[in-house]
Amino acid sequence: MNDIPKQYRRIVLASRPQQHASVDNFRLETLDIPELTEGQVLIKNHFLSLDPYMRVRMNAERGYADPQALNETMIGGTVGTIVATKNARFTVGEKVIGMMGWAEMGVSDGVLLRKLDTSHIPLSAYLGAVGMPGMTAWYGLTQIMQVKAGETVLVSAASGAVGSVVGQLAKLQGCRVIGIAGGSEKCEYVVNQLGFDACVDYKSQDWQQQLIAASPQGIDAIFENVGGEVFDACLLRMNPFGRIALCGMIAGYESEELPIKNARVLLTQRLTVRGFIISEHMDLWPQGLKELGSLVASGKIKFKESIAPDLAAAPEAFLGLLKGKNFGKQLVRLLPE
Repeated sequence: MNDIPKQYRRIVLASRPQQHASVDNFRLETLDIPELTEGQVLIKNHFLSLDPYMRVRMNAERGYADPQALNETMIGGTVGTIVATKNARFTVGEKVIGMMGWAEMGVSDGVLLRKLDTSHIPLSAYLGAVGMPGMTAWYGLTQIMQVKAGETVLVSAASGAVGSVVGQLAKLQGCRVIGIAGGSEKCEYVVNQLGFDACVDYKSQDWQQQLIAASPQGIDAIFENVGGEVFDACLLRMNPFGRIALCGMIAGYESEELPIKNARVLLTQRLTVRGFIISEHMDLWPQGLKELGSLVASGKIKFKESIAPDLAAAPEAFLGLLKGKNFGKQLVRLLPE
């Protein structure tokens, strides 16, 4: 194709954070487009997904996955268009999702690429509500929380890419849904646009009173994205045999300690607490993505996006995500379609 650039930009991990990540940990590079070998495709990336798990991968210590390698393209999900191919499974012009990382272009052998249908679902949504965040929400709600109509469900980071889907799915199941979000604007969005029954503003001084008022019948299930003081307080509102899906602990991703003072409630209320990594449950992705795609296409699940203007803006957008500055799914706009 004539619109294939000769060079592309990428961002690599230049150094590991000592405690708090900074823009100095990243480096923007310009590289030549490589020649394709047999079986490979060249992808022009249109959107990059920024996600909290990336902060954990920046550390040298091994967690549930290997650390991000220094001086290599930062890990990340992308959606884009096939612009050149030497792979019989893919044709030029097809839209795909993959893990091309923080880069404007990518070369793949096709093994981890999935073709996308954008006739009823926007391309960017495959990195959000119909992608990994949506599947994370779907799995935690259906497989761990196992909610029933009439139960009270609490969701932290409720206006974010994962939390917003959890709450909407729970409402579709007939639950009372309480969100936790930072600031009146996010709380108003969670209630008025997403349909939550209540939202606790953790940035307000009376958030504990808000939590009590929002859960008069207690809480049956929690989807936890944050951890810390607010999660600790929520434990005191749990009903017997409650279920907690531990998805993230973003409050501790910069090495802060996350003590749980109310751990006795785990015993006295006979709670089930389970952490999970969605990439370990690929067998359920076809079912979950089919359901999520149908709900997004029909407008039953709504989503919001924050989009950084270009690759150079990715580090600042990522650091903002860790501090809750994003509203909805945080994306980076890469090359135009």
